[in-house]
Amino acid sequence: MASTLRKITMAVLAPAMAIGATVGLASAPASAAVWSSCDQWGNTSLNGYTLYNNIWGSGAGSQCIWANSGTNWGVNANHPNTGGIKSYPNSKKVINKSITSLGSLSSSYNVSVPSSGAYNTSYDIWDTDYDYEIMLWVNKTGAVGPLGTSQGNVTLGGHTWTVYKGTNGANQVFSFVRTSNSSSGTVNILPILKWIKDTKGWFGNETIGDVQFGFEITSSSGGLDFAANNLTVSSS
Repeated sequence: MASTLRKITMAVLAPAMAIGATVGLASAPASAAVWSSCDQWGNTSLNGYTLYNNIWGSGAGSQCIWANSGTNWGVNANHPNTGGIKSYPNSKKVINKSITSLGSLSSSYNVSVPSSGAYNTSYDIWDTDYDYEIMLWVNKTGAVGPLGTSQGNVTLGGHTWTVYKGTNGANQVFSFVRTSNSSSGTVNILPILKWIKDTKGWFGNETIGDVQFGFEITSSSGGLDFAANNLTVSSS
């Protein structure tokens, strides 16, 4: 399900909340990471990316994030098998360009995800005013689903998606759910933004602020590992 205003607020405030409460004792991988945190709002910047532990939902359990670099990181999460999103650990790349001024915007991903639990692996793309949220789900497991109603299928950016349109009460949400799960690939994001703007007219020439990529976790009882083995975002 798409994120709520609380998620937006905490994503914005996270840099000021790096000393947030420790929420559990899950551990980073045995190999020494260059950074790790079990803080609810733990965050750091590495290689032009900002990493967030981002445990924002109610009823959450423990979660720790680790990173070898800005493009290689992961989490161990132990969230109870209850409804509602518990967290969205992610890495963020700031773009700050309008859609028409972008010559390109793309991302490559390679992830390792568990076969159990309930979660999605997704991009979360925001305009600078946080009026619009564009989610690109590349895989999903368990009882999870996007916000809004289906608008049919479309092939864009190298993938075929089922598109959903809705609102969370604070902003418009456009979710693109890949029609089959993928653990690696490249997404050409700019044609998706242009399709929303030019073909559908759902927004105008928005300035794209953040491109986030992470794991939106609803449940991971017993402790599950999620890893972004390699995640890069590039633009021109």
